[in-house]
Amino acid sequence: MSNLEKTLSIIKPDAVERNLENEIKGMFTNNGFNIVKNKKIQISKSEAEQFYKVHETKPFYNDLCNYLSSGPIVVMILEKENAIQENRDLMGSTKPEDAAEGTIRKKYGISIDKNSVHGSDSLENAKIEINFFFKD
Repeated sequence: MSNLEKTLSIIKPDAVERNLENEIKGMFTNNGFNIVKNKKIQISKSEAEQFYKVHETKPFYNDLCNYLSSGPIVVMILEKENAIQENRDLMGSTKPEDAAEGTIRKKYGISIDKNSVHGSDSLENAKIEINFFFKD
């Protein structure tokens, strides 16, 4: 039985600003991900607040929302067996300096805030997040 999953990936403003979209997409495809859909958009602060609602009680919430809405982002639906865990492994640790060699955040992340990519952390959140950006 195959365990084909879909997950949401966001190339964040710091990476889009540095024209890293193609390199990051390449890292996904070279690691066996299928990019099912992708689009470049800019979201408002209120949309960012809605998207990150799960973090609203955390101290970094406001900065996170300001940052995600600060410039264009690329949102993608990635598909692969065990996509959620595989994407998290490929992204690397939230803090770029703690991320493993060869991960996206090790290679391109600037800081814990500007860590270049976001990925869903569970199947349940993947469905919610995909639906947030790709309402059918």
